[in-house]
Parts: sequence; C-alpha cells; structure tokens
Amino acid sequence: MKNVYMDYSATTYVKPEVLEEMMPYFTEKFGNPSSFYGISRITKMAIDEARERVAKALNCGMDEVYFTGGGSEADNWAIKGIASAHKNKGNHIITTKIEHHAVLHTCMYLEKNGYDVTYLDVNDEGFINLEDLKNAITDKTILVSIMFANNEIGTIQPIKEIGEICKERNVYFHTDAVQAVGNVPVDVKEMNIDMLSLAGHKIYGPKGIGVLYIKKGIKIDNLIHGGAQEKSRRAGTENIAGIVGLGKAIELACDNLDEHMKNMTYLRDKLIDGLLKVPYTKLNGPRGDERLPGNSNICFRFIEGESILLSLDFEGICASSGSACTSGSLDPSHVLLAIGLPHEIAHGSLRLTLGAGSTVEDVDYVLDTVPPIIERLRNMSPLWDDFLKKGEK
Repeated sequence: MKNVYMDYSATTYVKPEVLEEMMPYFTEKFGNPSSFYGISRITKMAIDEARERVAKALNCGMDEVYFTGGGSEADNWAIKGIASAHKNKGNHIITTKIEHHAVLHTCMYLEKNGYDVTYLDVNDEGFINLEDLKNAITDKTILVSIMFANNEIGTIQPIKEIGEICKERNVYFHTDAVQAVGNVPVDVKEMNIDMLSLAGHKIYGPKGIGVLYIKKGIKIDNLIHGGAQEKSRRAGTENIAGIVGLGKAIELACDNLDEHMKNMTYLRDKLIDGLLKVPYTKLNGPRGDERLPGNSNICFRFIEGESILLSLDFEGICASSGSACTSGSLDPSHVLLAIGLPHEIAHGSLRLTLGAGSTVEDVDYVLDTVPPIIERLRNMSPLWDDFLKKGEK
C-alpha cells in the first residue's frame, strides 16, 4: 500500500532547508531579541532578515511586515483592529459567504458588538460580483475583507479589481492570502492591498507563525497588548525559530514559484479529469488559471464525504472533505452551500490538494483507487438505490 498525502491545503511539511535554518535558534542562538547582549543581537538580526524576505515576497517595506502566531491571528487583528480604530467613521464591514472561519467568526463577533456586516453572495464557481461589492459600500463602510483564494474550492478572486474599488471609495481592503502566497503571484502594491494575512505552515514552514502586512500609514488598534515587540503593535516574546523558518520558506516558495505553478497545474488537471470520469460527479469551483494550481474539489452524488475519507485512509491516501478547521463538523461545507449545492450533494465532497511532494504516480494511484471506492459505497447507499429505481438522470 502506498502512502499518498493530498491535503496540502490543510498543512505542508517543513522543508529540510527551512528546518536547517531554524535549528540553531532552538539551542545556541536562543537570546531574547529585546535584550542588549551579543546573543540577543544575533536573534534580532535573524528576525530582521526574515522580515526582509517576507517584504521582498510581498513587494512591501520591511516596516509593513508584522509577525503573528498564525493566519487566524492575522485575520482577527486586521478586522478587529480596523473596526476598533475607525468606529468613529463607521461600523460597516463587507466580506463574503465563503471566507475562512477565522474571518467569518470574527465578523460574527463584531456583529454582536454593534457592527453591521454584509456577507456578499458568490456565483456557482465561487466568484463575487464586483457590482455587488460596489453597491454594498456605504459612507459607513470601514473595511472590505475578501479572501485571495478559497481554501476549499480553489477560486481565485479578482483581487486587483477589488483593491481598486476599495481605493476609489476610500475603504480599507484586507485579504486572507493564506492559500495564495507561495502558490500564485502576490504583489500588495500592484493589487492595491492594504492588509494581508499569511501563514508559515501553508508554504513548507513551521506551524504557529504568520504575518499580517499592514500598509504604512494605516491606523489600526492592537490585538495583543503587553510589550514593545513588533514596533509596539504585537506584544509577546518573538517566536524566533518560527520567524526564521517562515522567512526561509517564503523565499524558497517565491524563487520556485513559476515551476511550482506549472507542475501543480499539470497534476491538478490530470487528477480532476480522471475523477470526473466517475459517473454523477461535479467539479466545485472554476477551471483554468482562476483556480489554485494544486486544488481539486469533487462532489460524488449519493454518498457521504466522511465515508470516502475513511476508505481512502485505509488505502493510505490522506484527503479531506473541506477545511481542516471544520473537520469535526457534521454539517456540509458553508462554501459548497454558498455556491448553490443542495445539502445532499454537498455532503459528498472530496478535496484533494497537491503540493511539492506530489508525483504523477501519486495521482495515478488515487485515480486507480477512488472509482472502486465510490462504486462500493454507492452500492451500500439507499440514495443510490432509490435513484436507480426511479431511473433519474
């Protein structure tokens, strides 16, 4: 039995080059960067180097990069920080119905505390309508938060156009780019992005470290208080090894981006085309360049996604039915419901996401393994039996 990992959207492994750079900061280079002696200066310099690497990757200034405890913290900081700092201007925030829960739950929290949130609809491929965005902005709107690329169905939003609209209307624009950075080109200046969230563990770096890019001059309140770290904006002794690892990981990702995109797109399309040969299946999200290079999400009618996952696990294949952050939920994906799928079809979703360790042999193994699993599960399904008896198409 092969062991095939196809859940790179959930997390990635740490690349050997990344781990190698991290290791000294667990042992001999352990000084607190806020101290004044030699070993502390070493760690301070390491943080500065990582910050420079992130700034180069995003095309921003070093003084616009703030290290966080991960993507969720960065999302929370961006949204709550702007809401608090600009409550005198307005209390209206705009987002979408397919955001990661780090954004959705933060917005719901703010709704309970007097803020008004508009959740934009998406079409059947997961794209927002730019006219809907324009019409939703009012004189009370202080922030638009729309994810760069969806973690479940791979839809890449028209970020540059969204940024232009926000700039014209004098509204801050934040994007959750956790899935995008390292997988597609990202340029905060060209795309008119005011704030951007990313996470180390999605780009072959360590877990527990992220970044919030904040455009210079933006007024934003702190989320965490208690110290002068990160230019007095994010208190807490720095996760030096994590920061170093993220810096190396993002450098490697950007240096190899074109080749990575080419390889992932080829494997993705081979995987999708093969899975769609199974009868009564549906691709969720768009085809082509508007989809993340390594993302596939397929619905198999008449069966449950959880049963597919258990069967795949038995065959050595790691996959998911949606976001890793909601894997314990029995409810169908909010993303699939938002693109118009009925509950009974949304329940049969399978997300297979590719990464640096993926091979043609892995894809072939999955394509050989999935069809008999689907056939077996359908033969045990009352829904499939009813379908056959009714002779529906």
